[in-house]
Amino acid sequence: MSNWRAEKSLGDFLKEHVIIGLEGIDTRALTKHIRIAGTMKAIISTENFERENLIKKAERSPGLVGQDLVKEVTSEKHYNWNKKGKHRVIVIDCGVKYNILRELAARECRVKVVPARTTAGEILKFKPDGLLISNGPGDPEGVPYVVETVKQLLGKLPIFGICLGHQILGLSFGGKTYKLKFGHRAQNQPALDLNSSSCYITTQNNGYAIDLESLKKTPLEPWFINPNDKTTEGVKHKTKPVFAVQWHPEASPGPYDTEFLFDKFAKTLEIK
Repeated sequence: MSNWRAEKSLGDFLKEHVIIGLEGIDTRALTKHIRIAGTMKAIISTENFERENLIKKAERSPGLVGQDLVKEVTSEKHYNWNKKGKHRVIVIDCGVKYNILRELAARECRVKVVPARTTAGEILKFKPDGLLISNGPGDPEGVPYVVETVKQLLGKLPIFGICLGHQILGLSFGGKTYKLKFGHRAQNQPALDLNSSSCYITTQNNGYAIDLESLKKTPLEPWFINPNDKTTEGVKHKTKPVFAVQWHPEASPGPYDTEFLFDKFAKTLEIK
């Protein structure tokens, strides 16, 4: 690889920033293999080059299914993002992006961020006007304590879920989730509004989805789907101010097509 603007080689850049690189493989063959087999475990080693030993190490790795990765990224204690605003909003921090907090603050929300293990009782003590369940890593079934907290708050507050929060909301109503073969990545994922037939371009980074069939006996209904693979991209309650989307409407990076969802959430706080 080269570029006339480059001041150093790619190899030197990777070494400088302690980033592992890979060379000497047929990347097209690897791409074709993943296309058929789906996302799988892999291992890169800079010390051990024994094939069978490395394969065994990869097989022994825990993977993502059932793992609680939220505990690695959630805040250790609650904190105020901003102290001014008409509405008190609690954000359950499963790995929240700061731009979500900025979007809430821009809509006159007084935002308090709480650790993922905060109970429903502790949240209600703050007398919130609304609840946001944030994005985060890993398998939503790996955080049953967050699911239980949300379950206990259903019907008591307007709720907005984003990404992992979308999956957690589905589980809290008795739905199911499953691991996607490839996941949805990057800033050009389509989301089709089933009510208006409008299609939005969204930013996504998720490996799990809500099983649409599992929602049929719940008060949640599908709102958005991915037109490529027909997976669930958004759900909403049939009668209550409760909704969630799989993508990142706060953008940064990515398109700003669906910032209106924050406006929608703010309006539910007005009529609470």
